[in-house]
Amino acid sequence: MSMTDLIADMLTRIRNAIMVGHEKVDVLSCKVNNEIVLILKDEGYIVNFKTTIKDNRQGILQIYLKYDEDGKTNVIQGLKRISKPGMRVYVNKENIPRVLNGLGTAILSTNKGVLTDKNSRRLGVGGEVLCYVW
Repeated sequence: MSMTDLIADMLTRIRNAIMVGHEKVDVLSCKVNNEIVLILKDEGYIVNFKTTIKDNRQGILQIYLKYDEDGKTNVIQGLKRISKPGMRVYVNKENIPRVLNGLGTAILSTNKGVLTDKNSRRLGVGGEVLCYVW
């Protein structure tokens, strides 16, 4: 079965792993997912990640989730897919959204690559809003 929305699948797998308290989660690897996970690591939402290749040559990303000092509360409180295959959401540089008044992060796909909302404002580029993380 072929998946049409690998980003939504990744976000759902992370959300489900957080709800049950897993230490790590495996998702399918693709270029956009790799870039999103790299942003999540840079922003401090996850601990680390590594890429492995399975028997059928499909890449797998192992994402290690980050928890607070108590070990029960995850750093990621919410994930939301914005632009979907059936309805793309584009913004220009003046209308880049702020997630929770700047406490969260919007991830955009721009002509400069996959960027956070802060970096796209700094570079002055708009693009497709992929997801929100808070």
